[in-house]
Amino acid sequence: QVRLVESGGGSVQPGGSLRLNCAASGYRYSSICMGWFRQAPREERERVASIYTGGGATYIAASVKGRFTISEDNAANVVSLQMNDLTPLDTAMYYCAAEEAASEDYCTHGYWVPDRGVWGQGTQVTVSA
Repeated sequence: QVRLVESGGGSVQPGGSLRLNCAASGYRYSSICMGWFRQAPREERERVASIYTGGGATYIAASVKGRFTISEDNAANVVSLQMNDLTPLDTAMYYCAAEEAASEDYCTHGYWVPDRGVWGQGTQVTVSA
């Protein structure tokens, strides 16, 4: 079973940057769907970014496009979310998710919901002056 360990959250001032990392282990396939979701208090969960690992396509939500980048270190089995120019609206709990059964198309074009996937424990990102 896939296991995810997140790191890299914290507090930052508006305009600052943070990098979230998600280390994955235990998966069977050379490529899987991985991504980052976030949820702020009283808000719906939002998919921020996703990637089909092994050099596949990526998805970035419109709300963060141009500021956030998702990438992978395939050798280390780590997917990272680089977040730049952060604003208070980015304050949320961020969760890494992975799903072996998701196709590349579903992962990066469809509305991917990891119903048959696994989730990390979450890491808090707080942006305030």
